[in-house]
Amino acid sequence: MVNVRKRGKGYQYYFEIAPVNGKRKQQVKSGFKTKKEAEEAGIKAYNEYNQTGHSFTPATISYSDYLDYWLENYCHINLKYHTIQAYTNIIKNHIKPRLGFYRLAQITTSTLQEFMNNIYVEKAFSKNFLKNILKVLKTSFGYAANVVGFIKENPAKNVTLPKYDIPDKDPAHIFTNEEINMMLQRFKNNHAMYYAILTAYCTGLRAAELFALTWDDIDFERKTLTVNKNILKKNQSGATHGRHISGKATTVWYFGTCKTPGSYRTIEIGDTLVKALKEYKEEQERDKKEYGDLYMKHYIKETKNYYNNKPEYKILNAYAELDIALKEVNLVFVKHNGVFEGTDTSKYPFKVIHYELGINCRFHDFRETHATKLIEAGADIKAIAKRLGHSNIRTTYEIYVRVTQKMKTDTVDKFEDFANNLQLCS
Repeated sequence: MVNVRKRGKGYQYYFEIAPVNGKRKQQVKSGFKTKKEAEEAGIKAYNEYNQTGHSFTPATISYSDYLDYWLENYCHINLKYHTIQAYTNIIKNHIKPRLGFYRLAQITTSTLQEFMNNIYVEKAFSKNFLKNILKVLKTSFGYAANVVGFIKENPAKNVTLPKYDIPDKDPAHIFTNEEINMMLQRFKNNHAMYYAILTAYCTGLRAAELFALTWDDIDFERKTLTVNKNILKKNQSGATHGRHISGKATTVWYFGTCKTPGSYRTIEIGDTLVKALKEYKEEQERDKKEYGDLYMKHYIKETKNYYNNKPEYKILNAYAELDIALKEVNLVFVKHNGVFEGTDTSKYPFKVIHYELGINCRFHDFRETHATKLIEAGADIKAIAKRLGHSNIRTTYEIYVRVTQKMKTDTVDKFEDFANNLQLCS
């Protein structure tokens, strides 16, 4: 029960809360000009206290409002930036329009299964994208049931994907040596892309790992390359997602943590790549002298993540003539004038690769190719998994290793050795 009393020139509300160490406790707040203001604020605070601090009643909250709560209290604290963006888009474009108006406690397994079936029939999404939609349902309802207790059971637990009669097409393209040479020849005058292609092919790094490399990550003496960060692009505060403001950049680059704990690694690199990167570094030193004060330098500034208060490292740019009181970082893949474009470095070149060279591929295919070529060559699968930053060899086999024509031929040839020993009728 809420009580109101006069205190000085104003009013305060107070009500009993749970005792601590056997002693009675009250929640009190003063400073209200009128008795009515104190009473209204007290009733609101009392209701929130009875609802364990929530500004809503879990039994009546809509699924739409709950999803906002889940994004803020779980996703923004625990998930990577790009995962949060993907979940947010799925929720906005697909889940809220169809399910958001239901009460959270009202939604049943049959409601969710019907939703999945309908979206499969109407939209014809790929199996992988439908998996992502189902993952949002299962994870959000699982949090509501198992963590915060807003509902008794997870209605998404037994929801399944509709059956796909035709398997998803494997998006991977395993590059031939001829294709790698074609790309290197085509971008011989675009050195940021040229050396990025060569490094990706020779190491199998993820794109975000590759473009996050700084020169201190490469040890020319030991012939090693260290992966200890990712690069990621975020919208500046207040910028509309996807909107371009003329004359102003709406995005900024950050150094982020690696994908998994196993992604932090140091790998050996061969003489071909060592020699090429040495030449590239020497070229950059010449570029710095040639551009002088107009060469673009890069610095890192520690900031705090708005949602989880964890440190983040923002990359700032400034011409060499400016004296910046921040730590300088020497990024590997930059233009001749020092400008850094992160993973966007490959955007236009890949249009050239697709339409001019006729190679239908993704940047990630350098990673696929690296793993597959190592398997072809008979490399140890555990060593390959460690090189790629996988925590177990199953991921390496199931996701990254493709059966090439050479593997097929080798398999037949090996069996043919046994067949040659058969006594056949003539």
